[in-house]
Amino acid sequence: MPAEHILIVDDQPENLLILEAFLGGEYRVHAAQSGQEALAYLDGAGRADLILLDVVMPQLDGFEVCRRVKANPRLHDIPILFVTSLDSPADEAKGLSLGAEDFIHKPFSPPVVLARVRNQIKLRQLTRLLKQRNVDLEGLVMERTQKILDQSEQLMRQKQDMIAAQSATITAFCSLAEARDNETGNHIRRTQNYVKALAEQLRDHPRFRPHLDDETILLLYKSAPLHDIGKVGVPDAILCKPGKLTPEEWTEMRRHAEYGRDAIAQAEGELGEQQGGFLRYAREIAYGHHEKWDGSGYPQGTAGEAIPVSARLMAVADVYDALISKRVYKPAYTHERALAIIQQGRGRHFDPDVADALQAIEAIFAEVARRYGDNDPR
Repeated sequence: MPAEHILIVDDQPENLLILEAFLGGEYRVHAAQSGQEALAYLDGAGRADLILLDVVMPQLDGFEVCRRVKANPRLHDIPILFVTSLDSPADEAKGLSLGAEDFIHKPFSPPVVLARVRNQIKLRQLTRLLKQRNVDLEGLVMERTQKILDQSEQLMRQKQDMIAAQSATITAFCSLAEARDNETGNHIRRTQNYVKALAEQLRDHPRFRPHLDDETILLLYKSAPLHDIGKVGVPDAILCKPGKLTPEEWTEMRRHAEYGRDAIAQAEGELGEQQGGFLRYAREIAYGHHEKWDGSGYPQGTAGEAIPVSARLMAVADVYDALISKRVYKPAYTHERALAIIQQGRGRHFDPDVADALQAIEAIFAEVARRYGDNDPR
């Protein structure tokens, strides 16, 4: 039997039957026809890994049920997806402010509901994995501390264990990013190789030498795929919209930089300072790769040297790849045109020395783009 439990709350029996029918094959489904029944189920220690919640219900509406669930320390981390006919921005803002993860509008599409449920379950499983990994690593450190002091061989073993934990944690985040983002997996491979190439080119530059040693370059390479992890927090209606975003939608889309920083910072905190420190560059990249050298970027409008080196490298890598890739709003630009556009942004959008580094190693960028093209089966 599947382990995850889904609580469906709707006063319309036909909606409950539909949702139970297509979710029951993957999850243990529990149905409630009122807010009171749902709260009674939860108060009685009924398990729920996710709640699908109608808003318009008699006596106790979905907003109040959400508020009470999120106010309960035992229940507050259960993800809530509103499944409702309400579609005004004010209603969505209210629901999100109460702690709900997303809105699904009626009439709903069963495949869309199933995809949203899967994404939220994956995110919840990842959070649990990170917490358990923290417990395991703390236990490992406590167990081996005395031996490490006496035996240099075990000191090396601990370092190897830490490297394995770093790779596992970043891999878990990357899996979530690829599952949620509408970019291709090859976009991730290309940008991480661009960042590595730029870092290696600049490692002996006087401005960058203090920031780029072998260990840092390796961590930048591992962390670069997490630059858009914050898109996990952006509603599907915005993230997957085929047309132009409204100003309000664009404001929400831009918040992916904050969402990414917050998610990685939470993982850092749960892993602890010693174990989680390797995520620093991932956090810097996620939060700062849309900042511009002249201060006109977002989310903070940071300028010049105040932008972390990691984010400055990522900015050039990400924009170059966006330029050479086909999008719904533009064709793929040539390598030469992409180089010219980045040079035009030298000193405005981009750190001048990073833009020059790209120019110096443009053949490497072209080869990475060829090797990991979107039609490449690897």
